[in-house]
Amino acid sequence: MNSLCASLLFYYPYFYWYVVFCVFPYIMFIIFFLDILRMVAARMGQWLNLLVCALILLKADGFNVGITYVENAVVKGAVCLDGSPPAYHFDKGFGAGINNWLVHIEGGGWCNNVTTCLERKKTRLGSSKQMVKVVAFSGMLSNKQKFNPDFYNWNRIKVRYCDGASFTGDVEAVNPANNLHFRGARVFQAVMEDLMAKGMKNAQNAVLSGCSAGGLTSILHCDNFRALFPVGTKVKCFADAGYFINAKDVSGASHIEQFYAQVVATHGSAKHLPASCTSRLSPGLCFFPQYMARQITTPLFIINAAYDSWQMYCILFIYLIIQSIAKN
Repeated sequence: MNSLCASLLFYYPYFYWYVVFCVFPYIMFIIFFLDILRMVAARMGQWLNLLVCALILLKADGFNVGITYVENAVVKGAVCLDGSPPAYHFDKGFGAGINNWLVHIEGGGWCNNVTTCLERKKTRLGSSKQMVKVVAFSGMLSNKQKFNPDFYNWNRIKVRYCDGASFTGDVEAVNPANNLHFRGARVFQAVMEDLMAKGMKNAQNAVLSGCSAGGLTSILHCDNFRALFPVGTKVKCFADAGYFINAKDVSGASHIEQFYAQVVATHGSAKHLPASCTSRLSPGLCFFPQYMARQITTPLFIINAAYDSWQMYCILFIYLIIQSIAKN
């Protein structure tokens, strides 16, 4: 093409064809390239605007709350996977909400054997040593009425998740070879005792909430939470994305049922699951809300997406994921 263009350029009669074959394509390419840049810039501008709006909203809504370590829990054996003390973040209530308490449990999945729990104990989900010192409170933990009209002036707590079994584990023995502590149930009790001592015992209203694995915690511990308070206290539980179903994956395998059974066995969770369920079914099944939620006597509110993305991939399609990993 270069030699053809050079030939046409030096012969005036063919100058028209030089423009058509040699100049025009470059011009069109430049126009096309500039148009692409314009569209990319416009799209980036839209995303940038959205990002700026989101940051402004977060700045207006969120505020940082420092961490509180429950140091006296260690002597009770109420510790994270690595033996470190449990922790939470606490923003005190004010005004009309000073005697109302919202306790929110952090989510973060589970570990089902020594191998996965060893990996977990190196992270914030297994060790308070790895947790950030401050977290942003926003949404239902916000202290601004326009963002959080129901709970803005309540005592708001975020309990950090560091046991890997939705706060149900309780194994006394610690293997020195791995130094794993399966003490989630003790952690839950120790944190609640600490909060009761800080004024929660005088609560007029108390809500236990959680998201994902924390949402499952709010279901499993709902009646235990109710039992902490006098009869006159209004107590409710709220689970956000914590209703995990026992369903076979697309290959017909009961992957999640086996996984939960391993979680319960590894952490020694059976004795801290609702007796109304374990008296009828195997403990592993009692980790599923569908088998035990109906026996909960405390008012329980459940919110769950009809097509929960985690459950779609990790329960229904897990066989395909494992197969894909194996092939690669």
